[in-house]
Amino acid sequence: MNNYNTTAIIGAQWGDEGKGKIIDYLSARADVVVRAQGGNNAGHTVVADGKKYALHLIPSGVLRPGAVNIIGNGVVFDPAGFFGEIATLEADGVDCSNIYVSDRAHIVFPWHRELDRLSEKAAGAGGIGTTMRGIGPCYTDKAARTGLRVCDMGDIGLFREKIAAAVEEKNKIIENIYHAEPLRKAEIVEEYAGYAERLKPMIADAGVMVYDAVAAGKAVLFEGAQGVMLDLDLGTYPYVTSSHPGAGGFIVGAGIGPHMIGEIVGIVKAYTTRVGAGPMVTELLDADGDAIREAGHEYGTTTGRPRRCGWFDGVAVKHSVRANGITGIALMLLDVLGGFDEIKLCHAYETPGGGGTEHFPASLDFIGGCKPVYKTMKGWRSDISGISSYDALPGEARAYVEEVERICGAPVKMVSVGPGREQTIIREEVL
Repeated sequence: MNNYNTTAIIGAQWGDEGKGKIIDYLSARADVVVRAQGGNNAGHTVVADGKKYALHLIPSGVLRPGAVNIIGNGVVFDPAGFFGEIATLEADGVDCSNIYVSDRAHIVFPWHRELDRLSEKAAGAGGIGTTMRGIGPCYTDKAARTGLRVCDMGDIGLFREKIAAAVEEKNKIIENIYHAEPLRKAEIVEEYAGYAERLKPMIADAGVMVYDAVAAGKAVLFEGAQGVMLDLDLGTYPYVTSSHPGAGGFIVGAGIGPHMIGEIVGIVKAYTTRVGAGPMVTELLDADGDAIREAGHEYGTTTGRPRRCGWFDGVAVKHSVRANGITGIALMLLDVLGGFDEIKLCHAYETPGGGGTEHFPASLDFIGGCKPVYKTMKGWRSDISGISSYDALPGEARAYVEEVERICGAPVKMVSVGPGREQTIIREEVL
């Protein structure tokens, strides 16, 4: 630990772990909440005062009066989605005046969404299963050094010219490679010139804002999107996102040094889910999987797609703990497992050829041949959603939590037993 009052929240599985709830809970004591990677392909569901909010680009601190919300340079920024989200929040009476967008963030344009759609369509059954929000193509342009950034909005005349040139270039690909209808240049230019005018008061040098807040000793919460197993380097490549949802993503995506992050909290479901293609060793294609899906309401916040469900995969979470320096786990949705007589936890993989491993392999072909090695534990068969202290949990539930700790090698500091803010059991404070 260092002397900074900072905590990073990351998903330690394939996303959808319940990060939004913990971020919302911790933002009550945060001065600043920072989003640093991904785009509006991610979704956080937060329940505040009995109302459910689905957040995609805007940091969850927006639901806490007084918190400063920063969209960092590592985010790919979709103005259409952003202003649509603000309209929804303001209609519910949420104050959106304390939101800032990094001038270094790359902008998502209609051609990114169209190329995302066309690429997935062309891939057919071999598609990655993207959300079609244009995130991957925007990061492609960023890496190719051809993207447009929020700072480009500063000179509207020049911005218009850059958009027009980009549309012409992308239409060559759309027409000649995919044989699809070209995008309408004039409409896109006018639409995004309008966004530039609206965004002016919110544009900031976010890296300076974050650094100054951390250096001043303010409570800063770094909000992760998606999960480590979707990380471009550390995840199940190529069935991953186009950014770095792990702890390292905050360093580059928020513009700070690694020593400025104190706690790193991994958000972990008490079971496993994922959306889209790719291997999932503990997936349950039976009644138990269906029961988990329905009890946990496992449908995507952004897409509405049913999530693939399975028993807890400790091999994957242990990989996340090691690769991200996770200092504590927030174990989510423990209440969902209250309907089972027996519950299983995967602590190792049986590998092709009869061997075994406790470490997550790189090759998807290899992982596809792995089988889970389970420890079976007794269930508690009761509703724990109203319990507010760890010691009051059934012994079987506590034994399950402690087995998660043993397998993953990190302490469980928080336990969630329901969607509400008050349904959070704190074993050790993290901010």
